[in-house]
Amino acid sequence: MKSQITFVLLSLCLLPEFVLADSRSFSIDYKNNCFRKDGEPFQYISGSIHYSRIPREYWKDRLLKMYMTGLNAIQVYVPWNFHETVQGVYNFAGDRDLEYFLNLANQTGLLVILRPGPYICAEWEMGGLPAWLLQKPNIILRSADTEYLKAASDWLAMLLTKMKRWLYQNGGNIISVQVENEYGSYFACDYNYMRHLYTLFRLFLGEDVILFTTDGNTDKEMICGTLEGLYATIDFGTDTNITAAFIRQRKVEPKGPLVNSEFYTGWLDHWGDKHASVDTVKVSKMLGEMLSMGASVNMYMFEGGTNFGYWNGADHDTRFRSVVTSYDYDAPLSEAGDPTDKLLAIRDVIKNFRDIPVGPMPPATPKFAYGFVTLQKYYGFMLYRTTLPRNVPEPTPLISPLNGIHDRAYVSVNGGLLGNLILGNDVLTDWSIYPLDIDTAVANGWLQAAHSGSAMEAGDGPTIYSGTLKPPGLAWDTFVKLNGWTKGQVWVNGVNLGRYWPQRGPQQTLYVPGPFLNATLPNNITVLELERAPSHRRILFMDRPQLNNTGQKT
Repeated sequence: MKSQITFVLLSLCLLPEFVLADSRSFSIDYKNNCFRKDGEPFQYISGSIHYSRIPREYWKDRLLKMYMTGLNAIQVYVPWNFHETVQGVYNFAGDRDLEYFLNLANQTGLLVILRPGPYICAEWEMGGLPAWLLQKPNIILRSADTEYLKAASDWLAMLLTKMKRWLYQNGGNIISVQVENEYGSYFACDYNYMRHLYTLFRLFLGEDVILFTTDGNTDKEMICGTLEGLYATIDFGTDTNITAAFIRQRKVEPKGPLVNSEFYTGWLDHWGDKHASVDTVKVSKMLGEMLSMGASVNMYMFEGGTNFGYWNGADHDTRFRSVVTSYDYDAPLSEAGDPTDKLLAIRDVIKNFRDIPVGPMPPATPKFAYGFVTLQKYYGFMLYRTTLPRNVPEPTPLISPLNGIHDRAYVSVNGGLLGNLILGNDVLTDWSIYPLDIDTAVANGWLQAAHSGSAMEAGDGPTIYSGTLKPPGLAWDTFVKLNGWTKGQVWVNGVNLGRYWPQRGPQQTLYVPGPFLNATLPNNITVLELERAPSHRRILFMDRPQLNNTGQKT
């Protein structure tokens, strides 16, 4: 039985095929259980990197480090809501310039495995789906719901048309494209939805590109997430038996290459949980074993980056768990793009399977501890308003059943009230919602202009504080720590760094990329504190992160 399993699971392609020198192709050889690139057997060793979590100025640096590790491919999500925040308005400029990112990868020598969704992953705000979808009453996301299909089809028609020229056979570097993402984990199990997506992807990308699915290591996930015509791959980490996992893939794909589309080099953090880590020895050992079997492997993540702004999402298994701002992921490249011991161990494994580029690994970006900045008090945030159905002469409970508010009771961020609020026996309805565009106010300097000049003391409740980091003379990476602050948001020169919550932890610092700073002019710092600021009103810029201190659970 053992020898039989070994025979079934080997994914080695040994038979060459003749192709013209000027032809480009990327295909699946079902007879010999492998990929073929330009007719030759091909095994990809890939790493996940998300352009939406990394400043544009650092894309080239991160891609070069991945190439110098020995990777021959990268895997990339395309978050729909990152590009179509307002329905019908598409933004592919600056940090959203996907084609510029693909071109950098191409120039670096990296192939691309594209994952355009439309759903990407729970750790990103609303799984990458735009919030405006929720304006459609009773919409069923990720299903054959008419309203959802119309919106998703419009988005994919625009995106996939852009992507077609980047397909490998068309002269680009995209070798395969994922349809949806881990759909087998979703309750709907809607094959009509998946068939609709398949038809769209084929219509706009053509018949030659490899379309694939990725699902978790259970029978249910592999059944509901796969579809005829889409090559089924699996994902798993170091806590999994490799042989058992690939046997599960073989149940769906009896022939073709073995593929682990998400081999977990680390894991994400949730507010209030311990900082996640995955042992380097286990990662490198398991990677070597999979590559020895001939499997193609994508490491998730190779660099995690940062959930800047409001982009951090949430998971729900037995409970609702929000993701922290940092997406460091204990990955081979740190949140700030620094090579780690895990990266060096992975490079040593890859050396056994392919020639890696000659030359030194690019160094970590320089860091600097800019010291303390003292902040002044302002005002702020967001308002929901309704009219009580009756007078309330006596104290009356106000409750939110079924976790109706998905942030804090005093504020709702990136969404609204997801359930009813009840005053005594009365359901409160007819809410008027006033979104306060804090990002625009900060970026335009309106809050600084409103400064009264008095050093107001700290207090309770949502309040905006502002201060200045004097011209530092250099613009290096740094990390801001808010010791004694409670929960809120930080902006540097109008750029939203994301959420802080040191009392909850484990993340204690926010990453500030050097390109966000100005070396020769004062740097404006804005803090929105939602609960209570410390009396000292100081924040500290450090030269290293603190991501693993879990505070008091509140």
